[in-house]
Amino acid sequence: MADPITLRSERPRSQRLRSLVDRVAAARREDNGTLSAVFLLVATVVALVWANSPWGATYTSFWHTPLSIQIGSRGIELDLQHWVNDGLMALFFFVVGLEVKREFAMGELRDRSRAAIPIVAAIAGLALPAALYLVLNPSGEAASAWGVVISTDTAFLLGTLAIIGPERAVRLRIFLLTLAVADDVGALAIIAFFYTEDLSVTPLIVSLVGLALIASLRQLKVWRGAGYGVVSLVTWVAMYFSGVHPTLAGVMIALILPVYPPRRREVERASDLARAFRQSPSPEYARAARLGMEQAVSVNERLMRLYQPYTAFIIVPIFALANAGVVLSSDTLRAAATSPITWGIVLGLVGGKFIGITGATVAFARARRGSLTPGLTIPQVAGGAALSGVGFTISLFIVDLALPNQALADEARVGVLLASVLAVVLGAIVFRVGNRFSPPPAEPPTTLLRRVDPKRDHIRGRVDAPLTIVEYGDFECPFCSKATGSTREVQAHFGGEVRYVFRHFPLDDYHPHARHAAQASEAAAAQGKFWEMHDTLFLHSDALEPDDIDGYAAELGLDLERFEEDIRTGDFATRVLDDDLDALTSELPGTPTFYLGVAGSKPKRHNGPHDAATIIRELEALRAGRPEAGRESDGRPEAGRELDGRPEAGRESDA
Repeated sequence: MADPITLRSERPRSQRLRSLVDRVAAARREDNGTLSAVFLLVATVVALVWANSPWGATYTSFWHTPLSIQIGSRGIELDLQHWVNDGLMALFFFVVGLEVKREFAMGELRDRSRAAIPIVAAIAGLALPAALYLVLNPSGEAASAWGVVISTDTAFLLGTLAIIGPERAVRLRIFLLTLAVADDVGALAIIAFFYTEDLSVTPLIVSLVGLALIASLRQLKVWRGAGYGVVSLVTWVAMYFSGVHPTLAGVMIALILPVYPPRRREVERASDLARAFRQSPSPEYARAARLGMEQAVSVNERLMRLYQPYTAFIIVPIFALANAGVVLSSDTLRAAATSPITWGIVLGLVGGKFIGITGATVAFARARRGSLTPGLTIPQVAGGAALSGVGFTISLFIVDLALPNQALADEARVGVLLASVLAVVLGAIVFRVGNRFSPPPAEPPTTLLRRVDPKRDHIRGRVDAPLTIVEYGDFECPFCSKATGSTREVQAHFGGEVRYVFRHFPLDDYHPHARHAAQASEAAAAQGKFWEMHDTLFLHSDALEPDDIDGYAAELGLDLERFEEDIRTGDFATRVLDDDLDALTSELPGTPTFYLGVAGSKPKRHNGPHDAATIIRELEALRAGRPEAGRESDGRPEAGRELDGRPEAGRESDA
């Protein structure tokens, strides 16, 4: 099944600017996950083959070649390996910082209740591995390498999950991405506080001044990258001389840069400037149009989109090439086989991550019922926790920081490589065992995935009504509009005995305005007028441009300024995405899709026609407890119903 975020991201940018901006970071990770893992794996294999070949001596001599940059009598001299580790990896950590900032401002970590389980699991996945490592290495130089076991390599995690993970695991992927971001936050904090050398005050002050200048550039609304680039370079150099690891300059700069959803007036201004350039092409209008488009999208989003491919496909593979080349001689392997460093890393990454993440998730889910996202199972979490033992990139990075002794560093690198292999094997076993004891259904689930929750769901009718209709719909779908009229007839027939619940399933690839309309309905709900907006949007399903929707909001008497700001900055995109993911996890065939139920049982998917007479007949049968309910349906959607957004042949469609 296609992943929803990747599917949406493939649409033309001109059609869905908001959707693109909302999801650019996630989409990049989705696109890069497997492929970047392949690049990283190839670089690792090349490094190992090179280091253990007859030309292995050239591996060490090449990466220890000194390179100096001097201005007058002052300069920096590092070997090539440390130019990679201290210089190029600053850009990697810069991108990590951009992702962390975005997730806290606009992503999964914005809603702390939604992110509670992944955050708790990430904390346990940081603490337990470190504790297990220190059990085997309680003191001495080896103890300083406890940070090697704290982090998860996101690229390898996503890549292996795509290969050996379960089907219908959309929610697991979201869970692991959220966990990985929280894990990154912990890893960055540990590097900053525990792997900083002796501080030099004057360069540290200069670096702080550089960070303040970057913040000032932001306040002055400087949009061009040259100014940021010069100040960032000075900040990196000052942080290098201060004793703080210079890669942290990248993180701190990223956390300063602003991130926000696009403001509509800025998008419209960019459109006006582009129109002006089209009517009168000139260098001045070209520059104005380009700057207008850049200003419409936050610096965070633009830089993430610019640099993430470079870090995923160039910098991180070069880092692996420079650091993974362990000479696997008999002496090295013999030393590693009895080394507490090697086995401490294996125990921490493989055992600690698996036990810590799984145990914390189980404990939290039991303590707070309903906190585990529908569609996400403990066996799936356990498999993902096992794969989280692939530490690799940051693990090798901390090996270089913690162990200057080359022999001990080689033992640690062997541990990192062995742990990565064992984590993948353990993950495959856990997924296989989980499928055996809790096999996935051969067919898509037919019962409602997320129970009806009066605190969350939009319900028309009595909240405690004995009969339930749940519709997954799309405001731009003409058949949904007709089906909504049918549900009114059903409610009129049963009176107060039926409650109608509406959930969102926007088919972005065929209905370009559906997601914005869904978010608009949620913004109207914040002002107590969801159903009024719901009915209005379906009444005008062929006119859902943003200006049209603003007009409907004005007609409904909504506070327009609050309405527009809520759509831009509120949690409504997340709410709509939750419904969307529920629908995709349940593999709904299209829109509209109905679930029908009676009190005391879970609503089940209705496969027959969705006219009022059929739904009334189904509900009557459910209320009477007759097993023949739904038997008249042949299991196929009726003519004209949208399948994956495509109407059946022979029927007119607005798609």
